[in-house]
Amino acid sequence: MDRLGIGFLNAFGLPPVEFVELTADLGCRLMSTVVHGRPLLALGYPRYSLTDAPLRNEIRAALYHRGVQISLGDGFLVLPGTETGSWAGDLDALAELGVPRINVVSLDPDLGRTFDQFGALAELAGQRRIETLVEPVPGLTVGDLASALAAREHVARPDFRLLIDAMHIARSGSDAADLAAIDPQLIGYAQLNDTTARPRLGNYLEEAMFERMVPGEGELPLRRMLSALPRDVVIEIEVPRRSLALAGVSPIERLRPCVAAARRLLSEAQLG
Repeated sequence: MDRLGIGFLNAFGLPPVEFVELTADLGCRLMSTVVHGRPLLALGYPRYSLTDAPLRNEIRAALYHRGVQISLGDGFLVLPGTETGSWAGDLDALAELGVPRINVVSLDPDLGRTFDQFGALAELAGQRRIETLVEPVPGLTVGDLASALAAREHVARPDFRLLIDAMHIARSGSDAADLAAIDPQLIGYAQLNDTTARPRLGNYLEEAMFERMVPGEGELPLRRMLSALPRDVVIEIEVPRRSLALAGVSPIERLRPCVAAARRLLSEAQLG
C-alpha cells in the first residue's frame, strides 16, 4: 500500500486543482486540503473556498482523472467564542469530496471549553461519516501527547483520534518510545518532516508553518518514530519551505527531495 500523502501546507495556497496535479506528478495518490485557502501573498495565488460548488466539481474531476484522493481536511481551529455549528457548511463540502477525516487544533486557552468543542465538532463530523483528529502542537492549547490523550478520553468517541506530527512530537518532549506506548487504535494519521533538536527560528509556530527540513536532513529519530506508528496510517509529507518558494523554486522541485527521502525512510524501516 502506497500511503504517502502530500500536505497542503507545503504549497502555501496553490489552487486545489493544481495541487491535485502536483500530488499526482510527484507519484503520490493522497493529499490534504483546507476548505478556505489563504495563500502566501507574495506567490500571487488566488484565494479559494471549497464551499464553491463549481470549484468542487473541478476538484472532483481532477481527483478522478489523476487517481488522487483527499486524505485529510485540515485547518479546523477552535478559538475563544468559536461555535462548532458554524462549520457545518465546511464539513458538507468535505463530505461531498469524500474526505474521510479532519484535523483540529485549539487556540482557546480554556481547556475545558476546548475539549467540549472538540466533542461537538466530532459529533458534527461523525454525522457526515468523517473522522476527527486532534494534533498536539507546542504552544497551542493541546500541546503534547498527554493533553491530546486527555482530549481523546474526554470526547470518548472511536472516531476521535490523534494526528502525530514528527516535529511537534519531538519538540513537545516526546519520543518514539512514547508513541509506541500509545494504543495503535488511537493514532489516525501522521505527518513526516524533520528539524533540529533546538529551535532554528525565534518563534516556534513560524518555524513550523514556514521552514521545516527534508526528512533525514535534520536531527529527529524518524526511523524509530515511523516504526512506532501503526502500519496502516497515512504518512503525509509536511515540509513547508517558504525561503525556497520566495526564491522562485517551484512546488514540485521543493517537494521531490521530500518524497524521495520519505520513500527511502519507509523502505529502510521496512514499512513499505
